[in-house]
Amino acid sequence: MINRVFYAFAVALTTGLFGAPAAAQTVESVYTALDLGKCRHTPSKEEEDYGEWRCNGYGGIAVYVTVGDQRSYVSYGRNAKNEPAAKQTLASFNGEGEKIEWRGERAADGKLKPFATIMRWSATVSSGGEPVRGEMLVVTRLGPGRVCHVGYVDGKANPDANALARKLADEHARKFRCGADKPIVLGNKGPGFSGPYDRR
Repeated sequence: MINRVFYAFAVALTTGLFGAPAAAQTVESVYTALDLGKCRHTPSKEEEDYGEWRCNGYGGIAVYVTVGDQRSYVSYGRNAKNEPAAKQTLASFNGEGEKIEWRGERAADGKLKPFATIMRWSATVSSGGEPVRGEMLVVTRLGPGRVCHVGYVDGKANPDANALARKLADEHARKFRCGADKPIVLGNKGPGFSGPYDRR
């Protein structure tokens, strides 16, 4: 009897009855351009407020941009206007980038499901002397759940800034809790570094 049980167990192993552990999904990047001139613009009547733009991102994901007081705000998704990211920007004067990197995993149907974006923003930091022009890579988490800034990488102070931003997105975006977790700064900070600003 024991021999029969052992034989059945051996057959199950060789035929894969118990199944092999699922292979880890590979994270990939896709890129889309962000050209506000091609997006739907709604002007604002407020001074220093340039209105809002609604654009199409990867896979039809909505990209929502507002600009005011020489600062940009970028959010994503069907409820983009009401997400935390719609009120998050950099402390210094800044501008949104012209390209969006989408980090995601392939689903069973072969489609890429993005969980974060990376965008290189321009920043102008003033500290009493001549303004310093910097570049900040902003990592934003996507849904399901809330959409918000996960963290930042100084694009000029780190030769491997793109790799650091991907590492930040891949390791933190999916489990990041908007409103509870503090945004992460990864890598070196140079004179052009600009910290976060939340317009609440």
